[in-house]
Amino acid sequence: MCGIAGILALNATAEPPSREALLRMAGAVAHRGPDERGLYRDRRAGLAHARLSVVDLRHGQQPLADCDGLAWIVFNGEIFNYLELRDRLFALGHRFRTRSDTEVILHAYREWGQAAFERMNGQWALAIWDPAAGRLVLSRDRYGICPLHFCEHGGRLFFASEVKAIFAAEAAIPRAFDPAGIDGTFTMWAAVAPQNVFHGIRELPPGHVRIYDKGMAREYPFWRPRFPEGPGRGQGRFSGSLDEAVEEVRLALEAATALRILQADVPVGCYLSGGLDSSLVATLGRRFAGERFQTFSLRFADAEYDETEFQRLVADMTGSEHHEIVVSRSDIAAVFPQVIRHTERPILRTAPAPLYLLSRLVRERGIKVVLTGEGADEMFAGYDLFREGKVRRFWGRQPASTKRARLLERLYPYLSRSPVRQQALARQFFGRNMEAHAAAGFAHDTRWRTTSAIKRLFCPEMRAASERRDAVSELISTLPVEFPRWSPLAQDQYLEIRTLMSSYLLSSQGDRMLMAHSIEGRFPFLDDNVVSLANALPDAYKLRGLDEKHVLKRAAAPILPPEVVARKKQPYRAPNALSFFATDAPAYIREALSERALRAAGVFDPQSVARLVGKCQARTGDGDMSNSDNMALVGVLSTQLLHQQFVATRPAGVTNPDLKIDVDYEHREKMPA
Repeated sequence: MCGIAGILALNATAEPPSREALLRMAGAVAHRGPDERGLYRDRRAGLAHARLSVVDLRHGQQPLADCDGLAWIVFNGEIFNYLELRDRLFALGHRFRTRSDTEVILHAYREWGQAAFERMNGQWALAIWDPAAGRLVLSRDRYGICPLHFCEHGGRLFFASEVKAIFAAEAAIPRAFDPAGIDGTFTMWAAVAPQNVFHGIRELPPGHVRIYDKGMAREYPFWRPRFPEGPGRGQGRFSGSLDEAVEEVRLALEAATALRILQADVPVGCYLSGGLDSSLVATLGRRFAGERFQTFSLRFADAEYDETEFQRLVADMTGSEHHEIVVSRSDIAAVFPQVIRHTERPILRTAPAPLYLLSRLVRERGIKVVLTGEGADEMFAGYDLFREGKVRRFWGRQPASTKRARLLERLYPYLSRSPVRQQALARQFFGRNMEAHAAAGFAHDTRWRTTSAIKRLFCPEMRAASERRDAVSELISTLPVEFPRWSPLAQDQYLEIRTLMSSYLLSSQGDRMLMAHSIEGRFPFLDDNVVSLANALPDAYKLRGLDEKHVLKRAAAPILPPEVVARKKQPYRAPNALSFFATDAPAYIREALSERALRAAGVFDPQSVARLVGKCQARTGDGDMSNSDNMALVGVLSTQLLHQQFVATRPAGVTNPDLKIDVDYEHREKMPA
């Protein structure tokens, strides 16, 4: 992973990009790439790069030009099938100067145009600049693993891995919240691309290409999730038995894990939560990692969240060099401002904070790349949301049935304040909107309703702006035409991938916490071949009755301890609101939640927030806090910190005159005198 940035003049009257602006942009994302810096500049465009050296350590500097110097690229990510693509391109007559995947992308683009991205199996955000044609191409990977933001202002395009680099480029770029992005966050946990929480900033959606050709922009998807349509054994549907599916899944995961271990010129470690997914990745990874394999685990001072027993069981079985970090509530409170500086968006859970601390531990142990189990729940139907959707649809076909409603008791067993503990309240909560059990988004509406309840804290102006739009309806209106022909489970998976996975999990909990300490995350479950296989499987292979990830459990059974395979699903969670109300709580919390700061940010009503804070202060443990209040407090605090760091102040890139620039190319014949 790396940090990329750039500026493009959209018309002849716009100022050329300055070297100082590009240096500020590179400085703002220096944490993403501490190893090298690079710049390219001509009259129309400027590219900046901060490199984390993982592949071709000696010759992979960027910005990088093709052999003829006709096109330039800045690239963040990894293309795991680049050797296969390189061989194909070599057979077609292409010649290479480096061993890097970056150069392969340039040649692939020259050979196949935008279709090159369809051939790439990996994770990326990139920009290709063709000076002669006056064309800039932006592309982002299928699942949104790597971030890419852009802003058009003053006749110029600014783009970067992170928003802070865009703000650092030009002081005149507005810094304000976008009510639509705030509303989306407090509906679906995150603003869904292209929406962003900052006014004027957009995010390139996953699986999309955006092309600026002579100043005119066009954008289109080169990929989106696909599932079998209709019943039977149609095209795109896995037609084998369950046993055959188990074998195919195991082989696909082995290949995906091997690629992510072997396609690196540095050691690769692994996160180990103790759950099925990370345990499977760690066990497979150990086979390809050589003699030394390091695993990293989070432990919690709060026993409710701790999974140490299972983590150590797998670490002992694999023989890894295992590292642990114990996180307390006060640890979460201490690093929360840094966490928000990196998420660049409000969050409703503190879960990113421990991951921020874990990535710091990884860096301290000399590791640049880690494997994780992210994506398994979305691809193999592992979340309670999928089980909940199945139960509610089954109940919705006979809403008067008490027997069907009793199936709710099998949901959320790990929560101390489970929403199904009290049957009467559970039926009332989950029984809403049952007449819409066949509608798009039905399985997600309980989450969206719960999250939207936080809007009760909005100030009148923000509430009015929120009421003028419907984030859910806007999302549903963009669904692909084939969506109604997918199974209910496939529909639920698509929406989960599009919203929570891409916009929150892979961002706030993934890339941003990893790259805060210059760590690249790799995700075998998001390998293109693994995803294609998972999407083709019959629903019953993934969600068998109410047994989630059935085929994955079967694939893992021969190689993992039975205690790990058989354990009940326990999603990763961390202590939330009460992390901020200890007697020694940091002073920033009181300041951020003060009436003055709340009025300055213009998102929340100070009196409503004061009542919420008083409620939190009266509690003694997370078990006494409702899910809604926990999310509300974290959401308010993170939004306030975001305002302090990005709106009330002006974050600037680091411009160090003594900073070494490893690639510094000015196309002088095209530069102004």
